[in-house]
Amino acid sequence: MKKMFPIYVRIPVLFAMFFIAMEFFIDSGDRPAFIKYPVLNLILLIFLLVLVAVEVVMSATDKILDTFLTEEQRKAKEIEENLPFAETQFFKGIMQKLTRTRKIEEESELIMHHNYDGIQELDNVLPPWWVYLFYGTIAFSLIYLVRYHVLDYDNQTAEFEKEMAEAKIQVEEYKKTAPDLMDKDKVTLLTDAESINAGKAIFQTNCIACHKADGGGAIGPNLTDKFWINGGGIKNVFNTIMEGGRAGKGMIAWKDQIKPSEIQKIASYVLSLQGTNPAGAKAPEGDEWKEDGTKATATPAVDSTKTK
Repeated sequence: MKKMFPIYVRIPVLFAMFFIAMEFFIDSGDRPAFIKYPVLNLILLIFLLVLVAVEVVMSATDKILDTFLTEEQRKAKEIEENLPFAETQFFKGIMQKLTRTRKIEEESELIMHHNYDGIQELDNVLPPWWVYLFYGTIAFSLIYLVRYHVLDYDNQTAEFEKEMAEAKIQVEEYKKTAPDLMDKDKVTLLTDAESINAGKAIFQTNCIACHKADGGGAIGPNLTDKFWINGGGIKNVFNTIMEGGRAGKGMIAWKDQIKPSEIQKIASYVLSLQGTNPAGAKAPEGDEWKEDGTKATATPAVDSTKTK
């Protein structure tokens, strides 16, 4: 056995089993137990030292006992230690208990008293491993019956549905604060300098070809006045950038190229341009937007290819 499981295998395996058992039985939340409870590191060290000490003591004991053996006993011991595992007494004993096999010399005691064309049957007992497994299935079925049909515990379908419902709640909670899952209903106006400057940088990279660097409008409409084709305010401006202007007539949808959190910054920057009145700005287009979200008087008709 020691040859099959040398010391450099035994110690790591036993230590790993102890460590896994400790992590399994000690509730440490989402952190490893040995990190949450530093005292466990001391326990692990003591267990490792005990393992090493036991191996040292066993090795010393074997050497001492070896000195009391005769030459013939040493040779017999050496032969036994070098036997293949399948030929050791330990393995044979385990197999005997699992199968209850009989020696071939004992077949005469097992032959049943009938003969079919020279074929005879041996009255062997069922292997214990099979019998115990069968008993185990009966015990499992009884436990299952009581648990799910008498005590009415949740079955797999009910557990799945509950876990999916909990996961859905968690996803919705995550969406409330996840910046790149931002949508029109959750977007808010950013006013801090860092966000406005970040929005300006993205605007300068992607938007000035149509709206000019100062937002006064070129191909696209003027972004600095109070008039909006698709509605003003942070929610409408955000949605227009995300989904684009009027189909076939205006700005493309940017949602596939710019993240929602960055579109929020662009929209906030655009709204910060209100009232700046840059030189050479285009005439108003669309409807006047009031802070309460209502539209006021409309401006004269404009070219339908311009969308804001």
